[in-house]
Amino acid sequence: MQHRSDSDGNVDQRPTKPGQHVIISLRRMIAEGAIQPGERIAEVATAATLGVSRMPVRTALRALEAEGLVTKLGGRGYAARAITAAEIHGAIEVRGVLEGLAARRIATQGLSSLDEQRFAACLAQGEAIFAKGGLADGDLDRFYAYNLAFHDLLIEVSGNPSIGQALARNNHLPFASASALAVDWSDRPAEFAHLLAAHRAHCAVVDAILRRVPDEAEQVMRNHAEAAVGSASVFRRLGIGPGASTTA
Repeated sequence: MQHRSDSDGNVDQRPTKPGQHVIISLRRMIAEGAIQPGERIAEVATAATLGVSRMPVRTALRALEAEGLVTKLGGRGYAARAITAAEIHGAIEVRGVLEGLAARRIATQGLSSLDEQRFAACLAQGEAIFAKGGLADGDLDRFYAYNLAFHDLLIEVSGNPSIGQALARNNHLPFASASALAVDWSDRPAEFAHLLAAHRAHCAVVDAILRRVPDEAEQVMRNHAEAAVGSASVFRRLGIGPGASTTA
C-alpha cells in the first residue's frame, strides 16, 4: 500500500510498509558496505541488531528484493546484491527524466484550481515537518509519507499514465524510487538539511509550474532526482550523494 494525497492534498499518515525504519536501516547498511555483496542477511541476528522481531525484517527483505538490493537464496534467506555507482546513477537519471517530463507537462498545460489547492496542501505537510528546525522521533515516517504523496501527485496531475508505468518499472532498480530513502538517523542535523533541501525542491518545482515555465520545472525535477537519493555520508563508499558527480 502507498501513501496517497486525498482531494485536499492531505497525506494519509497510515504506515505504507510495516517496519519502515527496518527497511531504511538495511538500505543504509547495504549502501555503506556494512553488509557486503553476497553476504547472507540472517533474520534473527538482524532483528536483534535493530531491536525488532523477525517479521519486520522478513517484510523489509521482500521489499528490498523488489528494489533490486537483495537476492533470494532459495530457502536460505537473502543476500545483499553487488551494486555500483553507475547502476544507481543510471536509474536515478531515468527517474529524473520521467519526473521532469511530468513537471514539464503540468507547467505547459497549467494547474486547475483544485490541483493547485492539492499541491499547496501537500507542501504544507512538508512545511510542518521542518518548522521545528530539527528532526524529532516520527518525523522520518512523516517525511516518507509526504514525499511519496508529492511524487504521486505530480505523476497523477501530469495526465500521462505511461509516466507512472515507466517509473514503476524503473523503481525495481537500486535506489531509483522516490520512496527508497537511505538516511543516517544518528546524524540528525545533516539529515535535516538533506531532507529540507528535498522539500525546497518540491516547493521550487510547484513555483515553476505556477509561473508556467516548463524548462525550469523540468530541470528542477531532474536535479531533485539526482540530489534526493541519500545523504553523502550514507553513499560515501560509492561516491554518490549531494555534490557527487552523476557521471561515475
